[in-house]
Amino acid sequence: MAEPPEETHVIGGVDTHKDLHVAAVVDHRDRVLGTESFPTTRHGYRLMLAWMRSFGDLRRVGVECSGSYGAGLLRYLQATGVEVLEVTAPDKLDRRRRGKNDDYDAESAAHAAFAERRTVTPRSRDGMVESLRVLRVCRKTAVQARRIALQMIQMTIVCAPDRIREPLRSMTRMQLIRTLAAWRPDLTAYRQVEEAYRIALKSLARRYLELHDEVADLDDMIEAIVKDLAPELLARTAIGLNSAAQLLLTAGDNPDRLKSEASFAALCGVSPVPASSGKTVRHRLNRGGDRAANSALHIIAIGRLRLDPRSQDYVARRIAAGHSKLGAIRCLKRYIAREVFGIIMRRHSEINQCQIAT
Repeated sequence: MAEPPEETHVIGGVDTHKDLHVAAVVDHRDRVLGTESFPTTRHGYRLMLAWMRSFGDLRRVGVECSGSYGAGLLRYLQATGVEVLEVTAPDKLDRRRRGKNDDYDAESAAHAAFAERRTVTPRSRDGMVESLRVLRVCRKTAVQARRIALQMIQMTIVCAPDRIREPLRSMTRMQLIRTLAAWRPDLTAYRQVEEAYRIALKSLARRYLELHDEVADLDDMIEAIVKDLAPELLARTAIGLNSAAQLLLTAGDNPDRLKSEASFAALCGVSPVPASSGKTVRHRLNRGGDRAANSALHIIAIGRLRLDPRSQDYVARRIAAGHSKLGAIRCLKRYIAREVFGIIMRRHSEINQCQIAT
């Protein structure tokens, strides 16, 4: 009797860089078939996919750094229908034993994708949540630059000559900024100390106002996106715009990659972690997960302790049962994560249904 044909499916792995991606392919027995480098262009992505498929039926690809250097490759592979897994850092023991180069890293990513270890389903980066992320990053840097400009204004005023400093002492922040921005120093007299101070203060004040307007414009855009994505989230007690935006970013454009609300809680770092020993049975705070999401949940929990009678009663019962206040707040954050995940998933289903209908 003839033997059945040997399977020919293969698994890919990619070590991503700014200008070149290094790809590796392993067969159905996890044996390395080859490695190759490709440019980080759309044509390079096309060549890489064709090269991987030349070895057999491509089942999935493990990609390192799919949120940064590998973002373009992730979008391309998802658009072509290839299953993509995000590969975390290589095994330290294996790296210490074998050494490190780009080929080894690509092979390690392929081995990890083959065994489906050290892998997670990556967030897709082609929806409104990705737009929200980019705008929030831009806003964050604008706020930081605005703060630096204000600090520079205050430091410059402290060192300024008395005739400049004295009239500015009693002004509020915005009075000060608008007064400085309206100054008309003599630009040809920049060699004189007083005029140099006036020129510098006017420049810093105008910079502050420009950044202030930029932050306001970005806030309007961010608010519009959050209201489109999850209006019910903003309607809940103590959930503000920034907290809602961060939780949407943590869930991503494809929250269905999270198997349950427990996985979302673990992703936010609010799942209980066993810390029992002997006759002592307890749980401790989770110090892992997305710390920005954890911070957002903590802000919501503190707000509800002030505004929501049900949350106040719940924490009081936990403390009466022997929990510390911090432990009781941890439990409250866990319940808030469950509530938030339900809202996000319902809204995600509604958006998908609308897209299918259109």
